[in-house]
Amino acid sequence: MPTNGELNRKLRMALVGGGQGSFIGRVHVTAGVLDNRAALVAGALSSDPAKAKASAADYDIPLDRAYGSYQEMIEKESALPADQRIDFVSIATPNHMHFPVAKAAVEAGFNVVCDKPMTFDLKEAEELAALVAKSNVVFAVSHNYTGYPLVRQARAMIAAGELGEIQAIRSNYIQGWLRTRLESSDQKQAAWRTDPTKSGAAGCFGDIATHAYNLGRYMTGLLPSKVSCNLKTFETGRQLDDYGHAVIQFENGALGTVTASQISHGRENDMFIEVDGTKASLSWRQEEPNVMIVRRNGQPHSMYTRDPNAPYLNDALKTTCRLPSGHPEGFFEAFANVYRSAYDDMAKRALGQTFEKKDTIYPNVGDGTEGMYFIQQCVASSQQGGEWLPLKHPLARK
Repeated sequence: MPTNGELNRKLRMALVGGGQGSFIGRVHVTAGVLDNRAALVAGALSSDPAKAKASAADYDIPLDRAYGSYQEMIEKESALPADQRIDFVSIATPNHMHFPVAKAAVEAGFNVVCDKPMTFDLKEAEELAALVAKSNVVFAVSHNYTGYPLVRQARAMIAAGELGEIQAIRSNYIQGWLRTRLESSDQKQAAWRTDPTKSGAAGCFGDIATHAYNLGRYMTGLLPSKVSCNLKTFETGRQLDDYGHAVIQFENGALGTVTASQISHGRENDMFIEVDGTKASLSWRQEEPNVMIVRRNGQPHSMYTRDPNAPYLNDALKTTCRLPSGHPEGFFEAFANVYRSAYDDMAKRALGQTFEKKDTIYPNVGDGTEGMYFIQQCVASSQQGGEWLPLKHPLARK
């Protein structure tokens, strides 16, 4: 697989969004440059041109490539010589801006790493997927929890049949930061996430349940059949859901649940998953990501740790580790693993080689579209009193 050594240069990165006050923009850049395979060279950091320019120094972006809008960035970068222009665009804006930025980048021939949920609604997602299919760009979606080494370990174990037939998935993402109407104080992160004109049709379920659902799909490969969902807004006056629970039937007969909350006292980013198979079960928790428990009736519980030298761990884990055992790897490293996997394909493209577009180790435009379908169907089911609705999208991959 090509590396940047074979490409003989760093990939050139542009950031859209991520201006002053942003959390996720800094995460994207930190992850993007962690392995020294890319350099941030350009950006359109805010919808406010003055703020965009003022934010450039925070990222060491030269002023002549700190653009006042994403449109200006795409136009001017496209006009640069091939050995100077950007290779890819990272999108770290509120949800309603993902699609126009991604569409412009794809149409200009730039690779994309897009934050999740991929678009504002399903219609935009399907249009974007069609554009990517007709292009030759690499498109990754930052479902960053798929990058944790033990998540990759679990995925490979399940694919190899070590858990037997998968019969149940319980995937949860529990937070408490929106227990009060934080958005009323103009807190930036709360304000746009609870605004249906910026976040989309769902609040909590669009923001974090999509991660929980994606994690179950990514680990097990089970194809969903239908969903029944109940969403609730507990904080009076809030426009979007802050709690929800979905039940999923899978094509193989398995059952799954996705629970998400942003109003549970004392919970931070507690995403955890349990998978039951006929031979064994496993559990993994994002806040303690370097440990996974595997259980088999009649045997001692097995604790898998993130040890790249352990003979019982598979290559899927070992290739995602950067540190020796006992040195915790976490959020930034997992995020960077999504970038690193996408970089392999960006390098192939730059070298004129073919690359896989559907069955990728990193979440792609199909996964992003499937996530938007999940949001749409959950909201519709809840509006119909928990009615069972179809959940398998044509772009769903196993």
